[in-house]
Amino acid sequence: MHRRTIASAALCFVLAATTCSACTCCAEAAARSPEAADANGVEAILSQLKQKTANLKSYQAQVEYLFISHPLLESETLKKGALYYQKFGEKSKLRMNFQTLKEDDEKEQRYVEQFIFDGVWLTHVDYQVGNSERRQLAEPNEPVDVFDLASKNLPVVGFTKIDELKKQFAISLVEQEGTKAKDSIKLHLKAKPDSTYEDDYTSIDVWIDRKSYLPAKVVAVTTDGETHQIKLLKPRINQRIDNNTFDFKIPDGFSEQVVPLEKKTNRSN
Repeated sequence: MHRRTIASAALCFVLAATTCSACTCCAEAAARSPEAADANGVEAILSQLKQKTANLKSYQAQVEYLFISHPLLESETLKKGALYYQKFGEKSKLRMNFQTLKEDDEKEQRYVEQFIFDGVWLTHVDYQVGNSERRQLAEPNEPVDVFDLASKNLPVVGFTKIDELKKQFAISLVEQEGTKAKDSIKLHLKAKPDSTYEDDYTSIDVWIDRKSYLPAKVVAVTTDGETHQIKLLKPRINQRIDNNTFDFKIPDGFSEQVVPLEKKTNRSN
C-alpha cells in the first residue's frame, strides 16, 4: 500500500481554516495527491469490474493452477485443464476439469481431477485414488453463486460480489511497466482485520485483463507461506456452453463420501 505524504493538501486545509470557508485549492490538492488518485482509480476499476461480472452469463477458459508449497520444501505442482461457468436463471454452475500434472522438474503427465459446484454442493472426483467426495456448502433453498463457493476452496476471486470483496479486503492499485501495463490492471488485496479470509491468506494479487475486464490471473499467499497461482487463458465470454458439460457420473468402483453442511451453533454470552 502506498504511503506518500499529502503536505500540499494539509497546508491548504490550514489556510482554508484561517482565511476562507470555501477554498477550492483544497479539493484540487487532494485530487492531485497519490492516495486520492489511487483510491479513485481503484473505485473506478471495481465499478467497471462489478458491471462486467453482473452481465456475465457464461465463461470458459483454459486454466493453469500452480501450487508452491512452503518455501523450505521448494516443491511446485502445476495442473492444467479447463474451467466452465454458466448461469441458469438465478442459479449457476461451475466445473473445473484438470487433465495434466507436472511436479517440479518431472515430465508432464496425464492427470484427471474434477471439481463441480452447483451452488449447494461441491463434488470433487479424484481419479488417481478412485475417490469422490460431495461436500454440502449451502442450504438447498439458499444456493450461493458458484464463484463465491469456489473462492472458499481455490482463490478464484473477482468474478462475484465485488462489494463484498471491498468489505473483506483493503484494495490498492499496483503500478506496472511495459507490456504488462498495457495488457492488464493489477490489484493488491490485503485481508482486513476480522475478514473471513484473514486466517487463510496474507495477500491476494489479481490481474484484470484490459480487453475482457475480467480476472486473468490470481496469486494468493497463505498464512502458511504457500502460494496458489491461477491463470485463466483464452477466455470465451457469454458464448453458449452445452448443458451436458455440467453433468457428471461417479465412475463405478469409486469410493463415495458425503459431507453434510456444518450447522452453525448459537453462542450465548
